[in-house]
Amino acid sequence: MATTYKVLGQTSTAGNYGNGAQTLVAATNTNLYTVPAATQTVVSTINIVNTNSSTDTVRIAIRPAGAVLSSQHYIVYGLSLTAGSTFTYTSGATLGATDIITVYSTNGYCSFNAFGSEIA
Repeated sequence: MATTYKVLGQTSTAGNYGNGAQTLVAATNTNLYTVPAATQTVVSTINIVNTNSSTDTVRIAIRPAGAVLSSQHYIVYGLSLTAGSTFTYTSGATLGATDIITVYSTNGYCSFNAFGSEIA
Protein backbone atom coordinates (compact mmCIF):
# COMPACT_ATOMS: atom_id res chain seq x y z
CA MET A 1 0.00 0.00 0.00
CA ALA A 2 1.17 3.50 -0.84
CA THR A 3 -0.03 6.66 0.88
CA THR A 4 0.18 10.00 -0.87
CA TYR A 5 -0.66 13.33 0.79
CA LYS A 6 -2.00 15.78 -1.76
CA VAL A 7 -4.42 18.48 -2.75
CA LEU A 8 -7.46 16.34 -3.47
CA GLY A 9 -9.57 18.89 -5.29
CA GLN A 10 -9.88 22.60 -5.96
CA THR A 11 -12.50 24.97 -7.30
CA SER A 12 -12.06 28.35 -8.84
CA THR A 13 -14.55 31.14 -9.38
CA ALA A 14 -12.52 32.27 -12.39
CA GLY A 15 -12.28 28.97 -14.28
CA ASN A 16 -10.11 25.85 -14.30
CA TYR A 17 -6.52 26.33 -13.21
CA GLY A 18 -4.93 22.90 -13.16
CA ASN A 19 -4.58 19.99 -10.72
CA GLY A 20 -8.01 18.66 -11.59
CA ALA A 21 -9.63 21.96 -10.64
CA GLN A 22 -13.34 22.43 -11.19
CA THR A 23 -15.03 25.68 -12.18
CA LEU A 24 -17.47 26.73 -9.47
CA VAL A 25 -20.78 28.01 -10.83
CA ALA A 26 -23.20 29.91 -8.59
CA ALA A 27 -26.06 27.85 -7.13
CA THR A 28 -24.80 24.63 -8.77
CA ASN A 29 -23.56 21.49 -7.00
CA THR A 30 -19.96 20.87 -8.06
CA ASN A 31 -17.98 17.67 -7.54
CA LEU A 32 -14.80 18.73 -5.77
CA TYR A 33 -13.19 15.28 -5.50
CA THR A 34 -13.99 11.68 -6.39
CA VAL A 35 -12.04 8.86 -4.71
CA PRO A 36 -10.32 6.77 -7.40
CA ALA A 37 -11.17 3.07 -7.81
CA ALA A 38 -9.28 0.68 -5.49
CA THR A 39 -8.34 3.62 -3.25
CA GLN A 40 -9.29 4.97 0.16
CA THR A 41 -8.86 8.61 1.06
CA VAL A 42 -8.52 10.33 4.42
CA VAL A 43 -9.68 13.94 4.08
CA SER A 44 -7.82 16.08 6.59
CA THR A 45 -9.25 19.52 5.81
CA ILE A 46 -11.45 21.42 3.41
CA ASN A 47 -10.77 25.16 3.15
CA ILE A 48 -13.37 27.60 1.86
CA VAL A 49 -12.43 31.17 0.97
CA ASN A 50 -14.89 33.91 0.06
CA THR A 51 -13.00 35.79 -2.65
CA ASN A 52 -15.62 38.50 -3.11
CA SER A 53 -16.69 41.67 -1.31
CA SER A 54 -20.16 40.24 -0.55
CA THR A 55 -21.40 37.48 1.76
CA ASP A 56 -21.92 33.99 0.33
CA THR A 57 -23.53 30.80 1.66
CA VAL A 58 -21.90 27.38 1.18
CA ARG A 59 -22.51 23.65 1.53
CA ILE A 60 -20.30 20.54 1.61
CA ALA A 61 -21.60 16.98 1.14
CA ILE A 62 -19.99 13.55 1.03
CA ARG A 63 -21.83 11.16 -1.28
CA PRO A 64 -21.01 7.48 -0.62
CA ALA A 65 -20.32 5.53 -3.82
CA GLY A 66 -21.54 8.50 -5.87
CA ALA A 67 -25.07 8.33 -4.47
CA VAL A 68 -27.63 10.89 -5.59
CA LEU A 69 -27.26 13.98 -3.38
CA SER A 70 -29.64 13.89 -0.42
CA SER A 71 -30.01 15.74 2.89
CA GLN A 72 -28.17 13.05 4.90
CA HIS A 73 -24.96 13.63 2.91
CA TYR A 74 -24.32 17.20 4.11
CA ILE A 75 -21.51 17.83 6.58
CA VAL A 76 -21.80 21.63 6.20
CA TYR A 77 -25.06 23.32 5.15
CA GLY A 78 -26.03 26.97 5.01
CA LEU A 79 -22.72 28.32 6.32
CA SER A 80 -22.57 32.07 5.75
CA LEU A 81 -19.13 33.45 4.86
CA THR A 82 -18.62 37.18 5.00
CA ALA A 83 -16.54 39.00 2.40
CA GLY A 84 -12.89 37.95 2.37
CA SER A 85 -13.31 35.34 5.12
CA THR A 86 -11.96 31.79 5.33
CA PHE A 87 -13.53 28.69 6.90
CA THR A 88 -11.54 25.52 7.55
CA TYR A 89 -13.46 22.28 8.05
CA THR A 90 -11.24 19.74 9.82
CA SER A 91 -12.61 16.35 8.98
CA GLY A 92 -10.46 13.24 9.24
CA ALA A 93 -13.19 11.46 7.26
CA THR A 94 -12.21 8.20 5.59
CA LEU A 95 -13.76 7.82 2.15
CA GLY A 96 -14.05 4.65 0.10
CA ALA A 97 -13.62 4.14 -3.63
CA THR A 98 -15.99 6.27 -5.74
CA ASP A 99 -17.16 8.43 -2.80
CA ILE A 100 -17.61 12.05 -3.89
CA ILE A 101 -17.16 15.39 -2.12
CA THR A 102 -19.69 17.84 -3.53
CA VAL A 103 -19.62 21.58 -2.84
CA TYR A 104 -22.04 24.45 -3.42
CA SER A 105 -21.89 28.25 -3.25
CA THR A 106 -25.08 30.31 -3.50
CA ASN A 107 -23.42 33.21 -5.32
CA GLY A 108 -20.30 31.50 -6.67
CA TYR A 109 -17.98 33.78 -4.65
CA CYS A 110 -16.13 31.03 -2.78
CA SER A 111 -13.30 28.71 -3.69
CA PHE A 112 -12.90 25.25 -2.11
CA ASN A 113 -9.71 23.22 -1.52
CA ALA A 114 -9.62 19.69 -0.10
CA PHE A 115 -6.45 18.18 1.37
CA GLY A 116 -5.77 14.62 2.46
CA SER A 117 -4.07 11.29 1.85
CA GLU A 118 -4.87 8.71 -0.80
CA ILE A 119 -4.16 5.11 0.16
CA ALA A 120 -3.87 2.72 -2.77
